[in-house]
Amino acid sequence: MKEAALQRTRIKICGLTRAQDVAAAAGAGADALGFVFYPKSPRFVTAAQAASLVSGVPPFVSSVGLFVNASVAEVAAITHIVPLALLQFHGDETPQQCAALAAAANRPFMRVFRVRPDTRGADLLEYESEYRAASPLFSGLLLDTFVDAYGGAGKVFDWSIVPKEIAPRVVLSGGLSVQNATDAVVRVRPYAVDISSGVEQQKGIKDAHKIAAFVQAVRVADATSESENHHERST
Repeated sequence: MKEAALQRTRIKICGLTRAQDVAAAAGAGADALGFVFYPKSPRFVTAAQAASLVSGVPPFVSSVGLFVNASVAEVAAITHIVPLALLQFHGDETPQQCAALAAAANRPFMRVFRVRPDTRGADLLEYESEYRAASPLFSGLLLDTFVDAYGGAGKVFDWSIVPKEIAPRVVLSGGLSVQNATDAVVRVRPYAVDISSGVEQQKGIKDAHKIAAFVQAVRVADATSESENHHERST
Protein backbone atom coordinates (compact mmCIF):
# COMPACT_ATOMS: atom_id res chain seq x y z
CA MET A 1 0.00 0.00 0.00
CA LYS A 2 1.30 3.45 -0.89
CA GLU A 3 2.35 5.58 2.07
CA ALA A 4 0.72 8.97 2.58
CA ALA A 5 2.58 12.04 1.42
CA LEU A 6 4.02 14.43 3.95
CA GLN A 7 1.60 17.06 5.19
CA ARG A 8 1.57 20.50 3.59
CA THR A 9 2.92 23.12 5.97
CA ARG A 10 0.27 25.67 6.85
CA ILE A 11 1.13 29.36 6.67
CA LYS A 12 -0.06 32.27 8.82
CA ILE A 13 0.67 35.90 7.94
CA CYS A 14 0.30 38.02 11.09
CA GLY A 15 -0.01 41.70 11.89
CA LEU A 16 -2.24 42.72 8.98
CA THR A 17 -3.58 46.27 9.00
CA ARG A 18 -4.59 46.98 5.39
CA ALA A 19 -7.16 45.47 3.01
CA GLN A 20 -4.58 45.17 0.23
CA ASP A 21 -2.33 43.14 2.51
CA VAL A 22 -5.19 40.81 3.42
CA ALA A 23 -5.83 40.30 -0.29
CA ALA A 24 -2.14 39.75 -1.02
CA ALA A 25 -1.75 37.16 1.77
CA ALA A 26 -4.88 35.25 0.82
CA GLY A 27 -4.00 35.43 -2.87
CA ALA A 28 -0.51 34.06 -2.22
CA GLY A 29 -1.97 31.00 -0.51
CA ALA A 30 -1.85 31.82 3.22
CA ASP A 31 -4.01 29.55 5.36
CA ALA A 32 -4.49 32.01 8.21
CA LEU A 33 -4.33 35.76 8.75
CA GLY A 34 -3.47 37.35 12.08
CA PHE A 35 -4.90 40.57 13.55
CA VAL A 36 -3.28 42.19 16.58
CA PHE A 37 -5.50 43.53 19.37
CA TYR A 38 -2.63 44.70 21.58
CA PRO A 39 -2.73 48.52 21.78
CA LYS A 40 1.03 48.88 22.32
CA SER A 41 1.84 47.07 19.06
CA PRO A 42 2.59 49.06 15.88
CA ARG A 43 0.37 46.49 14.14
CA PHE A 44 -2.62 47.15 16.41
CA VAL A 45 -6.09 47.27 14.90
CA THR A 46 -9.36 48.15 16.58
CA ALA A 47 -12.28 45.76 16.56
CA ALA A 48 -14.03 47.89 13.93
CA GLN A 49 -10.93 47.96 11.71
CA ALA A 50 -10.46 44.20 12.08
CA ALA A 51 -14.12 43.51 11.28
CA SER A 52 -13.72 45.46 8.05
CA LEU A 53 -10.52 43.62 7.15
CA VAL A 54 -11.98 40.19 7.97
CA SER A 55 -14.97 40.92 5.75
CA GLY A 56 -12.57 40.61 2.81
CA VAL A 57 -11.14 37.24 3.86
CA PRO A 58 -12.20 34.46 1.46
CA PRO A 59 -13.68 31.09 2.53
CA PHE A 60 -11.32 28.50 4.05
CA VAL A 61 -8.82 31.15 5.20
CA SER A 62 -8.88 31.49 9.01
CA SER A 63 -8.83 34.79 10.88
CA VAL A 64 -6.80 34.76 14.10
CA GLY A 65 -6.91 37.34 16.88
CA LEU A 66 -3.72 38.04 18.86
CA PHE A 67 -4.19 39.19 22.47
CA VAL A 68 -1.71 40.17 25.19
CA ASN A 69 -2.95 40.00 28.80
CA ALA A 70 -6.46 41.01 27.75
CA SER A 71 -9.46 40.73 30.06
CA VAL A 72 -12.35 38.34 29.56
CA ALA A 73 -14.58 41.32 28.79
CA GLU A 74 -12.18 42.65 26.15
CA VAL A 75 -11.84 39.32 24.35
CA ALA A 76 -15.58 38.67 24.48
CA ALA A 77 -16.36 42.16 23.14
CA ILE A 78 -13.93 41.83 20.22
CA THR A 79 -15.06 38.35 19.22
CA HIS A 80 -18.65 39.60 19.29
CA ILE A 81 -17.72 42.12 16.58
CA VAL A 82 -14.97 40.27 14.68
CA PRO A 83 -15.65 36.75 13.33
CA LEU A 84 -12.38 35.21 14.49
CA ALA A 85 -11.82 31.48 14.04
CA LEU A 86 -8.98 31.23 16.58
CA LEU A 87 -7.52 33.19 19.50
CA GLN A 88 -3.78 33.58 20.08
CA PHE A 89 -2.61 34.44 23.60
CA HIS A 90 0.81 36.08 23.59
CA GLY A 91 1.15 37.52 27.08
CA ASP A 92 1.61 36.14 30.60
CA GLU A 93 -1.71 34.30 30.69
CA THR A 94 -1.83 31.16 32.83
CA PRO A 95 -3.48 27.97 31.57
CA GLN A 96 -6.54 28.78 33.69
CA GLN A 97 -6.75 32.34 32.35
CA CYS A 98 -6.48 31.12 28.76
CA ALA A 99 -9.22 28.60 29.43
CA ALA A 100 -11.51 31.31 30.84
CA LEU A 101 -10.82 33.71 27.97
CA ALA A 102 -11.46 31.05 25.33
CA ALA A 103 -14.62 29.85 27.08
CA ALA A 104 -16.02 33.39 27.30
CA ALA A 105 -15.46 33.87 23.58
CA ASN A 106 -16.38 30.27 22.70
CA ARG A 107 -13.33 30.00 20.45
CA PRO A 108 -10.36 27.62 20.33
CA PHE A 109 -7.03 29.15 21.27
CA MET A 110 -3.35 28.86 20.53
CA ARG A 111 -0.78 29.61 23.26
CA VAL A 112 2.51 31.32 22.48
CA PHE A 113 5.63 29.89 24.12
CA ARG A 114 8.50 32.37 24.07
CA VAL A 115 11.66 30.30 23.78
CA ARG A 116 14.61 31.40 25.94
CA PRO A 117 18.28 30.43 25.46
CA ASP A 118 17.96 27.93 28.34
CA THR A 119 14.67 26.38 27.18
CA ARG A 120 14.76 22.58 26.79
CA GLY A 121 12.60 20.31 24.68
CA ALA A 122 11.09 18.86 27.85
CA ASP A 123 9.85 22.35 28.78
CA LEU A 124 7.83 22.53 25.57
CA LEU A 125 6.24 19.14 26.17
CA GLU A 126 5.35 20.05 29.77
CA TYR A 127 3.94 23.44 28.76
CA GLU A 128 1.79 21.89 26.06
CA SER A 129 0.51 19.26 28.48
CA GLU A 130 -0.50 21.91 31.04
CA TYR A 131 -2.56 23.87 28.54
CA ARG A 132 -4.15 20.79 27.01
CA ALA A 133 -5.23 19.68 30.47
CA ALA A 134 -6.63 23.13 31.28
CA SER A 135 -9.06 23.45 28.39
CA PRO A 136 -10.63 21.40 25.58
CA LEU A 137 -10.40 24.59 23.49
CA PHE A 138 -6.59 24.49 23.44
CA SER A 139 -5.42 23.87 19.86
CA GLY A 140 -1.62 24.02 20.11
CA LEU A 141 1.56 25.97 20.78
CA LEU A 142 3.15 28.72 18.74
CA LEU A 143 6.90 28.89 19.35
CA ASP A 144 8.38 32.39 19.28
CA THR A 145 11.69 33.86 20.46
CA PHE A 146 11.80 35.43 23.91
CA VAL A 147 12.45 39.18 23.91
CA ASP A 148 11.50 41.89 26.39
CA ALA A 149 8.61 43.02 24.19
CA TYR A 150 5.67 40.85 23.11
CA GLY A 151 6.16 39.47 19.60
CA GLY A 152 7.30 40.85 16.27
CA ALA A 153 10.99 41.10 17.21
CA GLY A 154 12.23 39.15 14.20
CA LYS A 155 14.71 37.03 16.17
CA VAL A 156 15.40 33.32 15.62
CA PHE A 157 15.70 30.74 18.40
CA ASP A 158 17.54 27.41 18.33
CA TRP A 159 15.24 25.18 16.27
CA SER A 160 17.07 22.04 17.39
CA ILE A 161 15.37 22.13 20.81
CA VAL A 162 11.96 21.32 19.30
CA PRO A 163 11.28 17.63 20.08
CA LYS A 164 10.35 15.52 17.06
CA GLU A 165 7.23 14.27 18.84
CA ILE A 166 5.83 17.79 19.20
CA ALA A 167 7.04 19.34 15.92
CA PRO A 168 4.15 18.04 13.75
CA ARG A 169 1.62 19.97 15.85
CA VAL A 170 3.40 23.27 16.61
CA VAL A 171 3.42 26.60 14.82
CA LEU A 172 6.97 27.83 14.24
CA SER A 173 7.57 31.56 14.49
CA GLY A 174 10.31 33.96 15.52
CA GLY A 175 12.65 35.54 12.99
CA LEU A 176 11.38 33.66 9.96
CA SER A 177 12.10 35.24 6.57
CA VAL A 178 12.16 34.48 2.88
CA GLN A 179 15.84 33.60 3.30
CA ASN A 180 15.52 31.06 6.13
CA ALA A 181 12.00 29.66 5.70
CA THR A 182 12.98 26.67 3.57
CA ASP A 183 15.71 25.61 6.00
CA ALA A 184 13.44 26.11 9.02
CA VAL A 185 10.64 23.96 7.63
CA VAL A 186 12.98 21.19 6.40
CA ARG A 187 14.74 21.01 9.76
CA VAL A 188 11.76 21.29 12.13
CA ARG A 189 8.83 20.00 10.03
CA PRO A 190 6.27 22.04 12.00
CA TYR A 191 2.55 21.89 11.40
CA ALA A 192 2.58 25.56 10.44
CA VAL A 193 4.75 28.67 10.25
CA ASP A 194 3.87 32.21 11.32
CA ILE A 195 5.52 35.37 9.99
CA SER A 196 5.00 39.08 10.52
CA SER A 197 8.02 41.39 10.37
CA GLY A 198 9.77 39.17 7.81
CA VAL A 199 7.28 40.14 5.09
CA GLU A 200 6.98 43.86 5.84
CA GLN A 201 8.03 47.09 4.16
CA GLN A 202 7.70 48.74 7.57
CA LYS A 203 5.91 47.82 10.79
CA GLY A 204 2.29 47.03 9.99
CA ILE A 205 2.74 47.48 6.24
CA LYS A 206 3.21 44.23 4.35
CA ASP A 207 5.09 43.64 1.10
CA ALA A 208 3.11 41.54 -1.39
CA HIS A 209 6.26 40.32 -3.14
CA LYS A 210 7.82 39.18 0.16
CA ILE A 211 4.61 37.38 1.13
CA ALA A 212 4.54 35.50 -2.18
CA ALA A 213 8.25 34.66 -1.91
CA PHE A 214 7.80 33.39 1.66
CA VAL A 215 4.93 31.12 0.65
CA GLN A 216 7.04 29.79 -2.21
CA ALA A 217 10.00 29.17 0.13
CA VAL A 218 7.76 27.08 2.40
CA ARG A 219 6.45 25.10 -0.58
CA VAL A 220 10.04 24.41 -1.67
CA ALA A 221 10.66 23.00 1.81
CA ASP A 222 7.60 20.77 1.55
CA ALA A 223 8.77 19.45 -1.81
CA THR A 224 12.28 18.88 -0.46
CA SER A 225 11.01 16.97 2.56
CA GLU A 226 8.69 14.87 0.40
CA SER A 227 11.60 14.01 -1.89
CA GLU A 228 13.75 13.03 1.08
CA ASN A 229 10.92 10.96 2.52
CA HIS A 230 10.42 9.16 -0.78
CA HIS A 231 14.13 8.43 -1.01
CA GLU A 232 14.15 6.97 2.53
CA ARG A 233 11.15 4.72 1.71
CA SER A 234 12.80 3.40 -1.44
CA THR A 235 16.20 2.55 0.11
